[in-house]
Amino acid sequence: MGVWWVAAVSALLVWCCKGSSAHRLSVDPPQDLQIVNPGLLGHLYMQWKPPLSLEAFNQCTVVYKLKYHNAGNTDWKVIFTKKLKYGDSFDLNRPVEAKVQTLLEGPCANGSEVQSEWTHASFQLPAQGALESRIQDFHCVYYDWEHLRCTWQPGRQAPPGARYELYYWYAGLGDPAQCHDYVWTRGKATGCQLPNLRQAEYLDITVCVNGSAEPARLQPAYFVLKIKNLVKPPPPERLVLSMSASKEIHMQWSSPEGGTPPECLEYEVQLQGSSSHADTAWLSVSTQLETSFIFSQANGTHLSCVRVRGRTNIFCADQGFWSDWTQECFYVPRKDEKQLFILVAVVLSFFSVILAIIFAVHCKKRSLPAEKLQPPMGC
Repeated sequence: MGVWWVAAVSALLVWCCKGSSAHRLSVDPPQDLQIVNPGLLGHLYMQWKPPLSLEAFNQCTVVYKLKYHNAGNTDWKVIFTKKLKYGDSFDLNRPVEAKVQTLLEGPCANGSEVQSEWTHASFQLPAQGALESRIQDFHCVYYDWEHLRCTWQPGRQAPPGARYELYYWYAGLGDPAQCHDYVWTRGKATGCQLPNLRQAEYLDITVCVNGSAEPARLQPAYFVLKIKNLVKPPPPERLVLSMSASKEIHMQWSSPEGGTPPECLEYEVQLQGSSSHADTAWLSVSTQLETSFIFSQANGTHLSCVRVRGRTNIFCADQGFWSDWTQECFYVPRKDEKQLFILVAVVLSFFSVILAIIFAVHCKKRSLPAEKLQPPMGC
């Protein structure tokens, strides 16, 4: 009896599970996913339409999960949104891939999350310009958070008369703008300087460098810049060193003046021990925000050089360029050298006093005969 009862209950549970799976809730994927190019040099929009069966889920919250990247990247950017459109910046030198699915959450999903299948789309610009005419070695630096300087080299197969032009765009600019301050090398534009980019410091800047050369167009090159990651600040200022009685060297400097926020800087201090070898290794020490450092020479180590440089820290950017060093070598005198300088100064002072006395005595002796030869005054 017990065995038959267990078998009957098991069969009932299997039947229920099959029945529930047969009536499992499902939702259709979004429709008509498109990647639209509005002509903003790489800023694209991904847009789609709601799924057909969406009206049957009034009691659920509908969210769309969007994933996209440039072809060749292993990582996908993931966005959750209730809207039907999303924009971002891409490298148009490579294809763009995107996919979106529908997510249901709420009472109609019995507390779980219902996911649809993916809807896919891709985008790629048609080939333009002569092969190998696209610029190479594109490099940008944002100096002192004030002006951006980008440079490049002509394409490998660019004709001798190639003329390059740079265009850029960021959110709030309206239409793409052209560079007005080119860097020229032997009569060719090989760079561009862009001032007044404060409002774009934390935005993507899309850049296109293209041009023309008779009788064909040049192959355009596209880039996405995050200039907060391209900052090169000026070197630190007013580096001052002092030595305490306990043989500690106190270093103090100031953050550079200009556009770089002081709270956005980290520093590297390099110290070099005194040695007869020119290639003596440097000792590097990093500091966060602090503009001072203390080095103890109690272990017998003597310093000959000290220098400091700065870079944007992790609180303001993901990366950046180091500034130049304060100077190639800030000389640190040793204690025995200081004593030698003092001894030389005392000896020189002593001899100066002796010479002054001898000179005064000599002048006095020469004045005495002159006084004797002078005739007496009177009638």
